[in-house]
Amino acid sequence: MRKRNAAGGCTAVRVALDPTPRQAGLLRSHAGGARAAYNAGLAHVRELLDAGGRPEWGMYALRRWWNGAKDSIAPWWAENSKECYSYGLECLAGALKNWSDSRHGRRKGRRVGFPRFKSRRASRPAFAYTTGSFGLVPGDPRAVRLPRIGRVHCMEDVTARVGGRRVLRMTVSERSGRWYASLTVEEPPAKPAPAPPKRGTVGVDLGIKTLATLSDGTVVGNPKPLGHAMRRLKKAQRRLGRMTKGSGRRERQRRRVARLHGRVADVRRDAMHKLTARLAASYSEIHIEDLNVRGMMANHRLAMAVADAGFHELRRQLGYKCRRTGARLVIADRWYPSSKRCSNCGSVKAKLTLSERVYHCESCGLTIDRDLNAAVNLRDWNPPVAGSAPETLNARGGDVRRADAKRRATRTPVKREPSGGESRVRLGAAPGNRDM
Repeated sequence: MRKRNAAGGCTAVRVALDPTPRQAGLLRSHAGGARAAYNAGLAHVRELLDAGGRPEWGMYALRRWWNGAKDSIAPWWAENSKECYSYGLECLAGALKNWSDSRHGRRKGRRVGFPRFKSRRASRPAFAYTTGSFGLVPGDPRAVRLPRIGRVHCMEDVTARVGGRRVLRMTVSERSGRWYASLTVEEPPAKPAPAPPKRGTVGVDLGIKTLATLSDGTVVGNPKPLGHAMRRLKKAQRRLGRMTKGSGRRERQRRRVARLHGRVADVRRDAMHKLTARLAASYSEIHIEDLNVRGMMANHRLAMAVADAGFHELRRQLGYKCRRTGARLVIADRWYPSSKRCSNCGSVKAKLTLSERVYHCESCGLTIDRDLNAAVNLRDWNPPVAGSAPETLNARGGDVRRADAKRRATRTPVKREPSGGESRVRLGAAPGNRDM
């Protein structure tokens, strides 16, 4: 769990570790201890539920049970730090709470099933430190201290990235054969909002062929990491499928496949961070559209390309980076026809296929790149003012038609995804529609 103070918050600093072979074995042992505590606690809860009891599955209740039963369940528990077992029980308590809240209607979203046992091969190795002498090493900027493991070398200057802030928690995990440490650091008390950049407003049209097209004419290419690595992934996965399960060769091949997937994720993440950092540092106001990512993923011809682009991650990064630089992030309404609308005269086409990459306006004769036209329209979009729409329109601007007894509108939004939380565009005064 992340701790927060009254005046500030917390953020995470993620660094890659460079452990020795001995340290890598200790890291795997700690991750295995966390998994063993999780599975033992889950077996205990299931046993009580099958017997008709009402077990206590809070984090502290599970810890008390573990401290009384660990000598018989895991006599080797002293080989690892006690923090790894606490992390496994913390994860179990959170999973059980999510299941209970979902079952009783206290949790939004999809239905959450009962927790399952973690497999050594399928689950991600991870554990965390919340107490003890963990954190930075004084006088050694490229190292972190892990209790029972010692000093572990880092691939970058972690002290500079932490910047003197207090480390509250450290989560160590393995992904694609590489170990990472995520340090949760305490943010200083709230400071005056920074002055926004001075380059004005920009509209950003996201796409598949090009990752982003800006209203000032800048085009950011899409690296398409999954598409470029698909040939090697197919070959590696075919070899993996032919090998005998449980063999050493299959395990080595599985790690090769994992490294390929990790490379794809790293290339995508690098492109996202560079684009979002550039936008947040250059423009005072950024307008993007509210894409229907789930609806686009339903199209089997576009699903892989949409997933490879990472639209949701780009929007998430823009949100917190704009808050850091003082820029404003404005989410255009999903009903706004940014692609079909002429950026010169404002006329809207009734139909525009995806194959039409150049926009031709029949009213004023404008000929412009389709993505650039959409970016200009997004730049000029302003949130509607409360009370400006007539009563014959619903909240999204569509005609209200009685479809059933519950009076649901029958119009299906083209760009709509389940809205909620901070990403939802609220109708009302303009400031309420902007992510500060």
